[in-house]
Amino acid sequence: MKLDPLLSKAARLARKKDYENAVKILKSEEDRYYGSFKYYYIFAVICLHSGSHVEALSYFRQARKIKMKDPSTMLGLAALYLKRMDTVQAVDYYLDVKEGDPKNKITKRALEIIRKYSSSDDLSEWLTPKKQKKLSPPIPQPSIYKRAVIIYAFLITAALIIISGILIKTRILPFPTKNPGARPATEFVLTREERTEPVQTGGSWSYILTRDQVTSLYDRAISLFTSYRDEAAKVNINRILESNASENIKNKSRLLLTYMEVPGFDSFNRNDNPSYAEVINEPILYRNVHVIWRGMATNIEVTDEYTVFDLLVGYDTRTTLEGIIPVIFYSPVSINSERPLEVLGKITPSYGSVSDIRLEGVAIHQSGRLE
Repeated sequence: MKLDPLLSKAARLARKKDYENAVKILKSEEDRYYGSFKYYYIFAVICLHSGSHVEALSYFRQARKIKMKDPSTMLGLAALYLKRMDTVQAVDYYLDVKEGDPKNKITKRALEIIRKYSSSDDLSEWLTPKKQKKLSPPIPQPSIYKRAVIIYAFLITAALIIISGILIKTRILPFPTKNPGARPATEFVLTREERTEPVQTGGSWSYILTRDQVTSLYDRAISLFTSYRDEAAKVNINRILESNASENIKNKSRLLLTYMEVPGFDSFNRNDNPSYAEVINEPILYRNVHVIWRGMATNIEVTDEYTVFDLLVGYDTRTTLEGIIPVIFYSPVSINSERPLEVLGKITPSYGSVSDIRLEGVAIHQSGRLE
């Protein structure tokens, strides 16, 4: 993140733990930086590290209004919700970060901690201020002079050459690839106690399930997950999360979601592809499930930050229209409105409503073979 001189000065002070003067500098220039993502983000991170959590939450929310999918902003929000012991909201943000950056170290570490310390008391005891900072996004580095950049570049290049030579010479194992066999899932297997008490009483739920139905749905989700059928597994998990299943089983279900992968056109299992009618009939079951739907694009709007359009589902033949669903890509995408296309996307609530849905785009396939 490249910073101007004033933001660099604030970042430099904050990295020296002089939070008071860093905040003073930023506070005095609030009008000047109105609508600036970098300003809101740096202010939020400094507040987070200084312990001013209320202000941090306010500025992170301002930053997210400008860049909704910025991973560092979502990590900051997740850290704040984790501090509040709101693990459900924290896990949601960590999942969003993991989807865009599967190797993110903070996300991986945080999810491991949540899984290990499942009760609020245990998590609260573990989450000391020092440990919380390790799960928070770091304060950005202040900008440095061009000469220093050149020196650093030479040093890094030399180090990479040396490391590469060592790795080649010692024949270190190649980068790991996905195991073609079944995924291990032993850590998600229900305990005897969880199987004995799989439901909870009281409350309002979309689905009321029996004890056998809860354990059967969960076991089925595990089976689908180990077979790399993530989208089908999510449907089972969503039913559990919207039901009277016990909190222990729901927590394990949420953590299982963190291990699922974003599919591509080459890896997507089309046997698990729900129809538009199925999704509209019970949208809560398909929350965050990926689909591939074919149709035509209309009302296309492309900017440097995003691409939005309406997908006329099923209208690729120009004879049948199954429905219309808004689609958003968080990047500019080239689309020909005169030709049919396939959209791979994730089903999400639109404008916060469960009944209104949209697709968050992953990829588009548009070729003459779809005509």
